[in-house]
Amino acid sequence: MLKYLLKRLVQMIVVLFTVSVIVFLVMSFTGDPVLMIVPPTATDAQIAEARTALGLDRPLWVQYGVFLQNLLRGDLGVSYIFKRPALTLIVERMPATLELVFFSVLLSLAVALPCGVYAGARPNSPFSRAVMGGSLLGISLPSFWVGILLIFYFAVEKGLLPSSGRGATAPLFGIPFAFLTWDGFRHIVLPAVTLALGTLAMLIRLIRAQIMEVMRQDFIRFARAKGVSWRSLFFSHALKNALVPVVTVFGMQIGSLIAFATVTETIFAWPGMGKLLVDSINTADRPVIVAYLMIVAAIFVLINFLVDIVYTLIDPRIDLR
Repeated sequence: MLKYLLKRLVQMIVVLFTVSVIVFLVMSFTGDPVLMIVPPTATDAQIAEARTALGLDRPLWVQYGVFLQNLLRGDLGVSYIFKRPALTLIVERMPATLELVFFSVLLSLAVALPCGVYAGARPNSPFSRAVMGGSLLGISLPSFWVGILLIFYFAVEKGLLPSSGRGATAPLFGIPFAFLTWDGFRHIVLPAVTLALGTLAMLIRLIRAQIMEVMRQDFIRFARAKGVSWRSLFFSHALKNALVPVVTVFGMQIGSLIAFATVTETIFAWPGMGKLLVDSINTADRPVIVAYLMIVAAIFVLINFLVDIVYTLIDPRIDLR
């Protein structure tokens, strides 16, 4: 196990280094942040002075060397717009995004597990067909359209839930969370449902397919012959053996939800990392964009590593070497 951990650590470092190169190069050839900072009436001399102050007049390889050196120290630059460290801005917005993703994941699992297991156990039943049809619809519908519909019906027409914002928050271990207050919980419902819809639909289809495959295995026939109850057969025997590919996809989906919650956060004005990214793109705030991409890349790498560890907990036969 120690050898595997060291191997994965080296792989993680190589991946993050590669990502840093790609991100830096892409951002270097995408727009000129100086033109977004200086006033429209700025002279050529003022523009050149601003470019020098930001270090953008140096050769590209020198800029990357400075960027990499600062990155190793945990310094991801200072926001051109907010005049604050980019990492601080991301960390301040991270609890809002993680809270939204957590409730989306919780909702997805609560619905997908029972529906997927039952649809896989009874693939020809009317309920299974309805679930599959609904999951196909959930995969096909774009999240921005779903969010707008939910706002129109539940916020505008019925007035049951707020349409935007995070609402009131309460501290937990010094970190503000919305779900700890009734007002904040009401604010999180619509964006969580919007964000969960695609993941929910994908998980249902995946769990159904895996359950159908496992139900054809010999050990399931033996369990039936021994008189194991249907509930125990599905949720203890079949589901456990079907979880390995599900965990793989689900782990990547968590990373995707964190990285690509930008649309949902923008629609509902949810003050998370995604909303900050969209605002930074509009203002060409390069340090914030780079910091966001590097943090998300690190999250993806970490989740991928944790998924490999979870494999061994689900199926002890898997040997990590």
